[in-house]
Amino acid sequence: MHYTYELEFKVRDYECDLQGIVNNSNYQKYLEHTRHEFLLERGVSFADLHKRGIDAVVARIQIAYKTPLRPTDSFISKLSVQKEGIKYVFHQAIFRKHDNKLCIKAKVDVAVLVNGKLVHGLPELDALVG
Repeated sequence: MHYTYELEFKVRDYECDLQGIVNNSNYQKYLEHTRHEFLLERGVSFADLHKRGIDAVVARIQIAYKTPLRPTDSFISKLSVQKEGIKYVFHQAIFRKHDNKLCIKAKVDVAVLVNGKLVHGLPELDALVG
């Protein structure tokens, strides 16, 4: 997979469970933050879109957990985006920084609603598809 965007993070202790690994729910937060930063750096703000009656919403997410992250691990969250029919598909992955080991792989389907109605695309997002 060719990723077009990367964002570095570091695991915080409170993100881990009793097993000493990142709790599965935190990976979705990492993925979401990566998507938001990707869009913001390209001039697309979810808050601004919402003010205009436009909402990009997650319709489906598939995550494959491969290698756990642990406290203080640094990692790189990567993504690429493409358009498939009416949805935008974000292909995302998280790699542990020190050994480039794949931690998770995800596919996130996003739909766009304008004033609550499903639409076939949005020029601001179409421009980002690679």
